[in-house]
Amino acid sequence: MSLETKYPNEVKQILSKYPPEHKRAAVMPLLYLAQREEGYLTRAAMQDVAQIVGITETDVAALVGFYTLYHDKKGGKYHMQVCTDLPCALRGAEEFMSSLCDRLGVKAGETTQDGFLTVEAVTCLAACNKAPMFQTQGPDGIKYHENMTVDRTMELISVLRRSGREVRE
Repeated sequence: MSLETKYPNEVKQILSKYPPEHKRAAVMPLLYLAQREEGYLTRAAMQDVAQIVGITETDVAALVGFYTLYHDKKGGKYHMQVCTDLPCALRGAEEFMSSLCDRLGVKAGETTQDGFLTVEAVTCLAACNKAPMFQTQGPDGIKYHENMTVDRTMELISVLRRSGREVRE
């Protein structure tokens, strides 16, 4: 089912924000819409977005590969993206990431066995002075968590698990 068939009003609303001759500028919000339900972008979804905005599938795939907001393979219900660039590393981000992964039983880039959480290392979430920090992407949107410890992060994960939302199969 195409994006325009599945979400006709939302696609129309997104496209209405851009002049028709610049509809390619709608590619990023359309990609976010396309990934909303499944948590990742299928090849068909990327092809659909390319067709809607009039660019090549290669251009769409390049955006998906570049921005950490988009995922081209199935991951956890939540994506936890830990900033590990140099300024954050100087504030303990690498140790934080290592300890967190140990506690969760995963490596960076992997998903927990229950399919709930994918932990990823990313570069620059624009809060270097508040590291260790990460963003979560999930059914409730994108949220930033700053000045974190592994214990506080594990508490947050427990709260997310108890939130009553079912894990995608």
